Amino acid sequence: MKLRATVWGENVHETTNQIVSEVYPEGMHNQIAKMLKLDGDIETRTATLQQDEHGLSDEVLANTDVLLWWGHAAHGDVDDAIVERVMRRVWQGMGLIVLHSGHFSKIFKRLMGTPCALKWREAGERERIWVVNPSHPIAKGLPEHFELENEEMYGEPFSVPEPLETVFISWYQGGDVFRSGLTYRRGAGNIFYFQPGHETYPTYYDQNVGTVLRNAVRWAHNEEAHANDPSDAPNVPVGEALEPIKERGPRLHKDGEEGLR
Repeated sequence: MKLRATVWGENVHETTNQIVSEVYPEGMHNQIAKMLKLDGDIETRTATLQQDEHGLSDEVLANTDVLLWWGHAAHGDVDDAIVERVMRRVWQGMGLIVLHSGHFSKIFKRLMGTPCALKWREAGERERIWVVNPSHPIAKGLPEHFELENEEMYGEPFSVPEPLETVFISWYQGGDVFRSGLTYRRGAGNIFYFQPGHETYPTYYDQNVGTVLRNAVRWAHNEEAHANDPSDAPNVPVGEALEPIKERGPRLHKDGEEGLR
């Protein structure tokens, strides 16, 4: 059974910046999808900010095992209702891979519950990505470290929650370091943040980066049946209690009435 991946890209820089459009003439989202397709077990589709519902309808998300998210210039343009929809699917078991400047996306900040801020510098520095957890499935097939000749520097401190696992730590030519590959779990959903991917550099053509993305899709996929919406808070009538009980004292709500939120 194929893994169903949806690659979401805001598709702004590619249409407004000549440098980016030359590096990614078909859009970053399509290049990322091409890298995923090198694994014959991954079935890909793409979605962008400009589409109806940002391309993330209930139907699309229901048929997505893992969602990859790249955004930068238009975080604020993402509709809050779509963010809520994506978040619920993550709680239910959909995997989420957040790429590069997606650290400031609404969905990542909402799931992390922190500012997700960091230091940065755009100087085309060499980035050396160290595999600090070589036995992790996301690191499968990678060397001890690999390099990207040009990348945007992201530096510590990175104001995210303590991760479940740190898979990669990056060193930059200017001396900064960054936790560049982190895993989380929210509800039944597996989440991976991966730092490389600045739009003016050909990062998503790099074969090691492609290996990381394909491995991450496999890791983020939850093979178990998706859980019910964990935001549900059903009112259980006295007559449906597992053990017989008698109602004692007054109550605020009637049977079946929704609680206050």
